Amino acid sequence: MGISRSTYYYRPKDNLAKKKRDADIADLIEKICYEHPYYGYRRAAALKRKGMIVNHKKVLKIMKKMDIQCRKARRFVSTTNSKHSLKVYPNLAKDLVLERPDRLWCADITYIRILLPALYTWQQ
Repeated sequence: MGISRSTYYYRPKDNLAKKKRDADIADLIEKICYEHPYYGYRRAAALKRKGMIVNHKKVLKIMKKMDIQCRKARRFVSTTNSKHSLKVYPNLAKDLVLERPDRLWCADITYIRILLPALYTWQQ
C-alpha cells in the first residue's frame, strides 16, 4: 500500500464530543453559580448531584475561561454602637448642597491604645 502502520491505524480525536461535554459542564456551572453565588471552583459535589462527575481542576479551568468568580461569604459585623448614653451630635452636612469640590471637609478621630514595652518608657 505504501503507507505507514501508524497512518493506517490512526483514529482522529472526537473533539466535537469533548467540546459538547465542556459546554454542558459550563452550562451546569453557570446554573449553580446563579443558585449558589458563594460556591467556589470546588463544586464537584454540586455537579455530582446534577449528574455530572468532573474534576475540580476542570471546573476551575472552565470558570476561568468563562470569567466566573464567586463572591466570598462574609459575616456581617456591626461596628457602630448606637445604644449608648453619650451625647449624639447632629449631622451638620445633611442638608448642605455642594456646588463645587473642596467645600466640605470631615474627619474621624480613632484612638488606638498601644502598650509600650518596659524598655521604652517616656522620659520627662
